[in-house]
Amino acid sequence: MGNPDLIFVVAGCAALLAAVLPRLLNRRPFSLPLACLLGGLLIYFLPLDLPTPDPVAHRGLVEHVTEICVLISLMGAGLAINRPFGRRDWSSTWRLLGLTLPLTVAAVAAVAYGLLGWPLAAALLLGAVLAPTDPVLASDVQVGEPVDSEEDDDEVRFTLTSEAGLNDGLAFPLVYGAIALALSGGAGWIGEWALVDLLYRCAAGVVCGLLMGRLLGRMFFHARPANLRLAEHRDGFVALAATFLAYGVTELVHGYGFIAVFVTACSIRAAERTHGYNNVLHGFIEQIERLFTAWLIVLLGGFIALGGLSALTWRGVAAAFLLLLVIRPLTAWLAALGGPAGPRERIATAFFGIRGIGSLFYLAYALGQADFGVPAEELWAVVAFTVLASLVVHGISASPVMNRLDRLRVRVGRERDEEPAAQHL
Repeated sequence: MGNPDLIFVVAGCAALLAAVLPRLLNRRPFSLPLACLLGGLLIYFLPLDLPTPDPVAHRGLVEHVTEICVLISLMGAGLAINRPFGRRDWSSTWRLLGLTLPLTVAAVAAVAYGLLGWPLAAALLLGAVLAPTDPVLASDVQVGEPVDSEEDDDEVRFTLTSEAGLNDGLAFPLVYGAIALALSGGAGWIGEWALVDLLYRCAAGVVCGLLMGRLLGRMFFHARPANLRLAEHRDGFVALAATFLAYGVTELVHGYGFIAVFVTACSIRAAERTHGYNNVLHGFIEQIERLFTAWLIVLLGGFIALGGLSALTWRGVAAAFLLLLVIRPLTAWLAALGGPAGPRERIATAFFGIRGIGSLFYLAYALGQADFGVPAEELWAVVAFTVLASLVVHGISASPVMNRLDRLRVRVGRERDEEPAAQHL
């Protein structure tokens, strides 16, 4: 287990980095997760008595820690979104969920089956695990803290935030499909999977999220007893209560808790969009998210430093870069054609399909349910390398690209404001 005192020191340093680095790295081509990754690599290269981060030996622990981190991030994403829910306003999101997600799963599965030579169940699992845009590591390209007007939500940040909030839950049916295929080996599971894992569990996640969000939103902002109107007391940790309640209740009825948490957060936000308590809730959950992210990415760096990628082959490297540089950008760009985003926005949205903690959770969960005919070390190596590559590629490019888009958006808005004045003169 390593030296407990040294573990406290490393944990404290990582927590301090999570507080200081976002301000130091603001608008620079370097992200907090990338800094934590480098820190983990450095620490574990040194001859220190630290615990070995082995996801194969400690699969259950990895599953639950990453699960909590994703849940917290989903709550933060939902609380930050100001745009009212609707078919037209969320059209960019529906395009990514309805087209990009299944196309990405199919393309990655084809690469794993054809290039890596994996069994069909393992190939489908890799596609399902790597398809979702991660809500944890995408903070540089997502909506920030809650704002008072919809105009402050640019299309790229809104689309990536809402996509990450929903596709983590929508990937679960595909993971269940891979598990069923691995267990049965045939096609007899498809009917039950479609009715239960796809339709019922998704619907249960949405319904439970709506009910829980409206109940809590009414309690926070409109309860008749003043002591129950928590918005007047400004306790930020209530966001954790909402997260765990929504997730636990939904899982008890066998729905998808990831979907429920995000829908709950959006419903709470919709109860009072302009109230300052939204900032309190979001601020608290964002701090917890940064803390968990820092710790987990340091451990990921340690896993890589201690030879976690030793089972990786050049085919696994090729599969990762095909996903990040070809499959995701191409499928997302095609899905956005004809949508509300402009050409530059479409390219940015397509490119920033960040992979991260959610992929680690799904893989840990699936490996606890079935044998996929591929060594667990190889599966972890391919997924971990994909997350590593995403951290580097997207961590370096996110700030410069988003800063440029912001400047162009401001300039276009200024030109539009000047046109009526010029016509009046």
